Amino acid sequence: MNTHHRHRTTRVIAASALSAVLLAVTGCSSKAGGTSTEEGGDGVKTGPGVTAKTIKLGALTDLTGPYATLGKSIVQAQQMWAEETNAKGGICERKIEIVVKDHGYDVQKAVTAYADIAPDVVAMPQVIGSPVVAALLDDIERDKVLTFPQAWAASLLGKDPVQVLGTTYDVDMIGAVDFLVRTKGLKKGDTIGHVYFEGDYGTNALEGSTWAAERAGLKITGQKIKATDTDLSAQVSALRKAGVKAVLISAGPAQTASLVGVAASKGLRVPVVSSAPGFAPQLMKTPAAPALEAMLNVVSAAPAVSSDLPGVKSMVAAYQKKYPGSPVDSGVLSGYNAAQLLGQDLEKACEDGSLAREDVVKAHRAQRNADTGLGTPQDFSDVNRPASLASYILKPDPKAVGGIVQVEKAHEAPGVEEYLKSGG
Repeated sequence: MNTHHRHRTTRVIAASALSAVLLAVTGCSSKAGGTSTEEGGDGVKTGPGVTAKTIKLGALTDLTGPYATLGKSIVQAQQMWAEETNAKGGICERKIEIVVKDHGYDVQKAVTAYADIAPDVVAMPQVIGSPVVAALLDDIERDKVLTFPQAWAASLLGKDPVQVLGTTYDVDMIGAVDFLVRTKGLKKGDTIGHVYFEGDYGTNALEGSTWAAERAGLKITGQKIKATDTDLSAQVSALRKAGVKAVLISAGPAQTASLVGVAASKGLRVPVVSSAPGFAPQLMKTPAAPALEAMLNVVSAAPAVSSDLPGVKSMVAAYQKKYPGSPVDSGVLSGYNAAQLLGQDLEKACEDGSLAREDVVKAHRAQRNADTGLGTPQDFSDVNRPASLASYILKPDPKAVGGIVQVEKAHEAPGVEEYLKSGG
């Protein structure tokens, strides 16, 4: 049964309804006029967000909510990219400006913020949060604003202007199960626990782990939690009682630290694999650090910020110089990579003679092997597929930049294509 697509459709319908309700409540509407275009003096067509001298981009971020640390890293990395780009003459002989709005991970605030900035930006290299993007999907599609979510739920696929970068949560979890079977001795009949946030993030991750476990002859026992749950003692007790041989977690850093710390103290010393948003370098300065170092791996579409990739090394050096004292976490890499990819799209759109929104989207969808040197190449030509199917396996290391190192290079787990063709 095509449960993957059924869940996705249900979530998108719910999100559309939510968006409509919020717009009615706030009295806000976006008059972005995504199709109106003009021709500049240089012969390049323009539209909202583009003048003869500037290209304005938008960022709907979280600087005051649960992902404030991540939001700050992404904003700073993207501002650094804009300054570097402008120092080289900009794009299409125009300077880049990024308009940043903080929604604090509040969907209603995000809907209002989008209405405020939408008339004045051509694209958005950052929107934090699956629920936020889900509520804005219809508006983004209507306005033809190329948008890169800092969220990786498969429910965000299928819209022409919306691009999930890298893998989706379900693809990563298929890689996580494969990693456990290959390297941690799991065998048919074993049970894996999966602790996951309610909502699109956790649901999509669980779809991947459930499919992969069934394929490998394993069982999944799920533990759904809220973002406000920071003591996972009850979940650990339930997993221990279920006799799990490994645990997956798709939540935030606080939940990962609690899960691993409590499991270690209660004698449940089994391998734990986290989705990428579940780790932050700050965890390596907490009492849970020794247990995290001993038990945790992270599955990620992006390499570690401690990677030897030349592009990553030069970005880290530039970031540390510009923002001394700021942590270099996955948000820095994710934000900078997204900005670079958007820059490539804008360059291509300029070459093709139009910086109108729909033509920036068209330029983006023409990219089949986009490579910034910050990870795996990506194919943006199919709106219904993840841009990449290859995941890295990483491991906490308190001595490394970003508190994490690479264990396995990016590769596609067996069965991923089969999963996508089956619709999950």
